[in-house]
Amino acid sequence: MQLISVITDQWLGLCRKPPSVHASQIDMGNLHEPAYEGLPGGGGGGGVGAIRRGIGAAFSGMRTLNRNRQLLWFALLAGLVLAGNAIGHAARHYIYRIMQTSHFAAGEGPGYIFGLSLSYIGSYVLDFFIAFTTLFCLVFLLAGLVLSISSKKEGPVSFFEGLAKAKKYLKALILWSVVLALAGMLLDRIYVYVTIIWFPHELGFLYNFGLTGIITQFPFNWTLDWNMLTEVPGYGGRSLLLWIYPSGFMETLGFSAITLLMFILTPFVVPLIVLEHKTIWQAVVGSFALMKKTWADASVCAVFLGVIVYGVFLTYLLVQAASGIISPYETVIFHPTGTWIALAIFYNIALLVVAFVVATVGGIALLDLYRSANTGQVPGSAGTEPFP
Repeated sequence: MQLISVITDQWLGLCRKPPSVHASQIDMGNLHEPAYEGLPGGGGGGGVGAIRRGIGAAFSGMRTLNRNRQLLWFALLAGLVLAGNAIGHAARHYIYRIMQTSHFAAGEGPGYIFGLSLSYIGSYVLDFFIAFTTLFCLVFLLAGLVLSISSKKEGPVSFFEGLAKAKKYLKALILWSVVLALAGMLLDRIYVYVTIIWFPHELGFLYNFGLTGIITQFPFNWTLDWNMLTEVPGYGGRSLLLWIYPSGFMETLGFSAITLLMFILTPFVVPLIVLEHKTIWQAVVGSFALMKKTWADASVCAVFLGVIVYGVFLTYLLVQAASGIISPYETVIFHPTGTWIALAIFYNIALLVVAFVVATVGGIALLDLYRSANTGQVPGSAGTEPFP
């Protein structure tokens, strides 16, 4: 947790000093400080007002996180959940390959066709299990974050107290995780179908200029040779690490993108479940109704936080330029030395920390926008009361 706090301070500019511009506070466990004075009329109107409200919600989330470092547990645990997702995808690929190899070895015939069909069904079952497990953990953590911030206690609130309160809504959260898992699998299959069928093959070269091409370069590919990274000493073969990185890691990136899309489309479902005790259907309908009021604010907030993450991500170009100038042969053509590998690993960890801390800020800003839609107050403004 100390490492996360240090990197948060350095990359996001958060510090323990109070802001120089004083503003009135809302009564939410004395956690939130407003990012700006409220504009009359609030809501989801566009224009400069939406920009101020959306960015203000993001800054309010940063201030809340700075005042209550306990909420960084959300970032750490969410990171561990997605790490488990990468391992799960790697295990699924490995198991599926073993099953296919055994069926091909059995030769043609009805047994071969039945076994191959069974392997495909098993692959879908594993897909659902991995997606459901990951999404349930993330939804449960988000529920704990919302309940922690909504507490009426004076001073910093324990994130684990929020998780303890979230146990009361376990059934509804499980059902919502099932819905998200099925919807995510459907979106993934649609994406694969559209990419294979409709994407022009003449533009296939662009694939290498995207994230897949970037991850094969330094500092993301630490050794410039996946075989070297996953080689088993004294054995001569590859270890299971190859399935985790880059294969499982890339699968997790795609899974995270789809998950983020679903959370953006239904942002207020979890708050409605844990704060207003709604059913799944009521929470989904209510979330869309609230989005009509705050869609502009929420969009600006999401874009603003996304720009922060993307801006930090682009710093890899500086690392590449520095390594290319100082050690061009080692970091571009041959294998980097231990010093460069250590620097690359530290950079990757720092980048992930920033991404998960910004995700935590987004979760906090989500509650601000939720309160704004319910009360008509501008996010972070005075006069809003904490939920029971």
